[in-house]
Amino acid sequence: MADFSRPGSLYGAVDLGARKQALEAQARREAGGSQAASSASVVDVTEETFTTDVIDRSMSVPVVLDLWSPRAPGSSQLSPVLEKVVGDLGGRVVLAKVNVDASPQIAQALRVQAVPTVLAIFQGQAVTGFQQVLPEQEVRRWLDELMAAVEQFYQANPGARPPAQGPGEPEAPPADPDLVAAEQAIDQGDLDAAEAAYQRLLARVPADEDARMGLAGVKLIKRTSAADPAEVQRRLQDPADIDAQLLAADLEMLSGSVDAAFERVIGVVKRTSGDDRDKARVHLLGLFETLPAEDPSLAKARRALASALF
Repeated sequence: MADFSRPGSLYGAVDLGARKQALEAQARREAGGSQAASSASVVDVTEETFTTDVIDRSMSVPVVLDLWSPRAPGSSQLSPVLEKVVGDLGGRVVLAKVNVDASPQIAQALRVQAVPTVLAIFQGQAVTGFQQVLPEQEVRRWLDELMAAVEQFYQANPGARPPAQGPGEPEAPPADPDLVAAEQAIDQGDLDAAEAAYQRLLARVPADEDARMGLAGVKLIKRTSAADPAEVQRRLQDPADIDAQLLAADLEMLSGSVDAAFERVIGVVKRTSGDDRDKARVHLLGLFETLPAEDPSLAKARRALASALF
């Protein structure tokens, strides 16, 4: 049976912006070359790059050193948590990952007795750390304490604080006022105002992906605002109730079941014809709009839709 639990807002269980950011973070981690490694907040470190990627970088930003091994089950549990928590800090911390099997001299130099081991390196020194696998909440608390200690250091040594912006780096462009207005409207629960703001932005910049995703997401919320999940579940017993199938897909999108939502609507396309089929096709295209263009679920669903149509 489908689970149609729903978030309280557009940025609830399906945070469309967060989905886009996660894809971008994955792309940065997978990108090769020293230029990508130097700018990413997650770097893989070897014995040859330890001085540059850890010691040198720790002079201006805290470096969280994840000493892990593919042989240690705890590493596979802890490393994703570290990547998520460090990623949420938007570059204020670097996560340096060391495979101790491939770089044993680093582990020996740091006197690592077990893996996973996590050390915080700042100003070239190990300042704190832990060895056990911690839940995300505890990792966040540890990292908050680290950042507080770093800020105390800078308050006591203001000359050591790195500049907020490096020489020659362009300033970040200001947020578009209509995008800000849309986000504020969503926070206030005013979906009509949010929809209008996104439409204004798209009228000026038709290719703006954030506005396109935001508008599609607001429409998704509005379509389901009065839906009773139990009633939708009851209506699904009637195979001819196309509207129930489309509404169920909307609720699945909001609950995070993106692939299931796509598969449901594609199933409707396969078994219908005429106006019903076109209605399902157009609805699916609207759901596609809620995701970033590079989302892997989109490519899979587009292929399945093409197969269903032709």
